[in-house]
Amino acid sequence: MARYQRPTDPRDPRTEYQDTRKAAIGKDERQKVPWLWFGLGVLATVVGIVIAAILLGVFLIRQPLAVSVPTPTIIRLTAPAGLNPTATALLASATPLPTFTPPATPDLSTAPEAITVGYYAEVTNTEDIGVSLRGGPSTDNIRLSLVPEGEGLLVIGGPEEGSGFIWWQVRLEDGTEGWVAGDFLVPIAAPGSNAEQ
Repeated sequence: MARYQRPTDPRDPRTEYQDTRKAAIGKDERQKVPWLWFGLGVLATVVGIVIAAILLGVFLIRQPLAVSVPTPTIIRLTAPAGLNPTATALLASATPLPTFTPPATPDLSTAPEAITVGYYAEVTNTEDIGVSLRGGPSTDNIRLSLVPEGEGLLVIGGPEEGSGFIWWQVRLEDGTEGWVAGDFLVPIAAPGSNAEQ
């Protein structure tokens, strides 16, 4: 029957394995420098430096491109020949300045035939519901308030067309301004005038 033998440890200096390894490598092979590869590396480095120096020299010493600069065109402005200055004729008399005539103040004591800017109008034909006072001349504009039937309004602008109606800009007694459809207005004399009484 075979006996089990423990293998020798190659790290143990007392074994034969170490001695045979040293003998196989030899002292000369361990100290050999790869001169061939070292020489090829130095040669490649020198060739690379020479090529880089040549390229830099070509780009740095190269003459700049010639650029042609156009010569500027000089434009001289001269007056046409033959025009001689003439003396201005004197006016015989000064023209009087027009005098300012203020526009006539409208007679608000009588109602106009149709709705007119600067006159008053009254809300009517709403079946006691009232009319919407809107922010602009269209039913798409926001409603500011509901003006009751029979209230007098000062017409300050218009007419404007929008949403199938003719709109008038009005001012309420409290100073609120907005737009009202003309279908619900009739012209009246100014509130407090003699024609109302």
